[in-house]
Amino acid sequence: MDDDDRVFKALADPSRRHLLDILFERDGRTLTDLESTLRMTRFGVMKHLRVLEEAGLIVTRRSGREKLHFLNPVPIRLIHDRWIDKYTEGRASALVDLKNLLEENK
Repeated sequence: MDDDDRVFKALADPSRRHLLDILFERDGRTLTDLESTLRMTRFGVMKHLRVLEEAGLIVTRRSGREKLHFLNPVPIRLIHDRWIDKYTEGRASALVDLKNLLEENK
């Protein structure tokens, strides 16, 4: 499985997307903080965090006895650049050309 596959797999689950949204709101959360936002067991949250970490979407750091979780947006940006941007570039260029044409004809 390559990096893109891991990211797509991680993003496919709504609970994992929720965890990413929570980390986007405030980075550096503990497992207990994250667990309180989902209706699942601690073990279930840990399993989702492991998938996100394997995909590179989160990174962790120890702070004393706590393990803090941080969002890593780089893999999502790489997916955007590889899979989304190239498909929307033509449309965006066409809209810019249309805007310029309409402004010239005023």
